[in-house]
Amino acid sequence: MRGRRGPFITLEGGEGSGKSVQVEALGQLLAEAGQPALLTREPAGTDLGRFLWSLFQSGEGREPIAMTPVAELFLFEAARAQHVEDAVRPALEEGRVVLCERFTDSTLAYQGYGRGLSLDYIRAANHMASGGLAPDLTLLLDVPPEVGLSRAGNRSGGRDDRIGQEDAEFHSRVREGFLALARREPERFFVVDATKPADEVTQRCWEQVRRLLDRL
Repeated sequence: MRGRRGPFITLEGGEGSGKSVQVEALGQLLAEAGQPALLTREPAGTDLGRFLWSLFQSGEGREPIAMTPVAELFLFEAARAQHVEDAVRPALEEGRVVLCERFTDSTLAYQGYGRGLSLDYIRAANHMASGGLAPDLTLLLDVPPEVGLSRAGNRSGGRDDRIGQEDAEFHSRVREGFLALARREPERFFVVDATKPADEVTQRCWEQVRRLLDRL
């Protein structure tokens, strides 16, 4: 008999908001609490996703491949479909906690609010790619774009993908998109001021994760 599905937790936010740091920190806390967990990310959570993400990268004299917003959307959805099938659903069905850096909300924020595609259109594509899978909790790490982009640039030695290279106005739209999504679903989202020290952000996130685990 299959056990209860594990909790699905996503971390969202703009460039340089600290998602990777927080996924690792929360994963360590879950391990210490005896909670088996999968730590993963989109779009690079599978071999196919890593290949598709490489199409967005520059470096060694190569510019990111030009693509329309719709083409961009469907590359992310293709990566998501494979990721859900190969990694996320199997872990949830085993009863493990899944901590995922970026999921469907990123597509709404970046390709919807950022690129201007129809939110209804994106929701339909998200639903198809995810098979209707939705997070139990979404931790939104909120930082002003100028702060996040500065962090991201310092980390990578210069933003090296087609989305990171967009201007501040684009990233402001993305941030406002994330906040609008959080207002739309306050029961799922928890917004964290990610300009605070990393350990303080971790503590705020961990409180929400523990609260979710206690409910399930």
